[in-house]
Amino acid sequence: MQYDDVIAYLKTHANPDNVKGMARFGINPENNLGLSVNTLRSFAKNIGKNHALALELWDSGIHDARLLAVLIENPIKVTSKQMNAWAKNFNSWDICDQACTSLFDQTTFAWKKVFEWARRDEEFVRRAAFSLIAGLAVHDKTASDTEFENVFPLITKHAVDERNYVKKAVNWALRNIGKRNIYLNKKTIRLSEEILKISSKSARWIAHDALRELQSDKVQMRLAKKKH
Repeated sequence: MQYDDVIAYLKTHANPDNVKGMARFGINPENNLGLSVNTLRSFAKNIGKNHALALELWDSGIHDARLLAVLIENPIKVTSKQMNAWAKNFNSWDICDQACTSLFDQTTFAWKKVFEWARRDEEFVRRAAFSLIAGLAVHDKTASDTEFENVFPLITKHAVDERNYVKKAVNWALRNIGKRNIYLNKKTIRLSEEILKISSKSARWIAHDALRELQSDKVQMRLAKKKH
């Protein structure tokens, strides 16, 4: 499928009413055609993996086209430079999270980018670091417990970032690590208790919310079954 055909399809299925609804959930309405993620996923399956087309769609600047680019991109062909360029363009949490948990976490650069992007001050680039951690906690089956413990200092350091999209991603990363196995669950509970002592509204929210889930009966029972 050619670029012009894809753009024509997206514009034909534009839904301005959806854009308004998305905006209420913090999704950037700029250059947004309002297609649902389910619609884009279905379209992506028809297209298949296409690196060249993904690059073209990303460069269009159209919100929906960028989400589609993430879905059709081949992680094997993604470069470190491309990841940095796309991260720099992040202007909405949904694109950031889809890129990090549906594509970037499958690349060989994922762990390196966690540490690189956490040092960056741009809100969505820093969010991307923690979205990546959240994605890796679910999808990287070969990662060791130590690799996740190595990001604990990042979680502690940036728990004080009061920006909404950063603190929610820090919380997400913490919770996902803690749901990976019993050992990391205990470690993240202790970490959350330490973060709770930090004099920061953001840190306290992150810790309270994480502890509520990580100590819940639902999570504890699931991890106990997983252990056996």
